[in-house]
Amino acid sequence: MSAPVVNDFINHFNVKQMIELFDLIPDVLFWVKNHQGRFVYANRYFLEHHGVTTVAQVVGYSDFDFSPKPIARQFIVDDQKVMNGEIVTNRLEMNAVNKGEMAWFITSKRPLYDEQGCAVGSYGISRHLESTSLALSGMTALKTSVEYIQHYYMNDIRLATLAEITHCSISALERRFKKHLSKTPKQFINETRLENARRLLVETDLPIGTIASETGFTDHSYFSRQFSRLFKLRPSEFREAYCLHEPEAKT
Repeated sequence: MSAPVVNDFINHFNVKQMIELFDLIPDVLFWVKNHQGRFVYANRYFLEHHGVTTVAQVVGYSDFDFSPKPIARQFIVDDQKVMNGEIVTNRLEMNAVNKGEMAWFITSKRPLYDEQGCAVGSYGISRHLESTSLALSGMTALKTSVEYIQHYYMNDIRLATLAEITHCSISALERRFKKHLSKTPKQFINETRLENARRLLVETDLPIGTIASETGFTDHSYFSRQFSRLFKLRPSEFREAYCLHEPEAKT
């Protein structure tokens, strides 16, 4: 089938029918937002996650209506960068779950374009780390190492230590991380540190150098480079951008 024929075929799809397929995928949050960062669609698991029952209860609302303010601000900043063309793929980040507790999610986001190629919004998916890849895989060893990293990310974590506490070789540990999280152990450690640093940038007034130290980075310059590589902004730029994006919650 030629490319033009394929494109014509796709153009005849009912978009609503396609996105409703996300209701069939367990443990995956799916949403669509407009250019103002307000929801225009969300799947069933997203609704359950936020304690509502119908799409009408999220349409027109923003992250500030559903998430703690620091987390919502981070999402809004991310959305603006995505609409400017940034692609987010399988990034580790924090989000609130039941009773306001924090948990780790793996998130991907894309810009949403109109027929003229202009960004008019964004869409994305997010998976609860422990309820999907770890729980479904039954990888007890991987779960142990992930929990260790989440508790001791601020310390010097060696692969030999992770292998020892999970009773496997370093090579086996690396294979399991790549298979179930699409990351190496070192990448997971680094992203865990950076996500905690991003949280401190928006929740506290701590100097950036202090935040770097408290999240496991001994070299301030290296921290800044790694932060910029993951979030496309320097720590100081992220903190400034975060302060500028706080739309009012819908009443």
